[in-house]
Amino acid sequence: MTVWIVAVAALVVATIAFAHSRRMARKLAILEEQYWQLKFDHGELKAKVDPSAPRPPEPTQTFVPLTQLKR
Repeated sequence: MTVWIVAVAALVVATIAFAHSRRMARKLAILEEQYWQLKFDHGELKAKVDPSAPRPPEPTQTFVPLTQLKR
């Protein structure tokens, strides 16, 4: 009789675990879809920004030898 109780309890626990894993898999699929949609939308918005706008010129550095600094 004890074996049957343990077997039924194990079956109940396994069923609950299976249902929980299915719910988590669905949530993961939704989150993954939202991630890729957000990444796509970000790329679309980034492409809309005017890439042809001129960037400010970077300051140029000139090489100054140390011998000139010692004078």
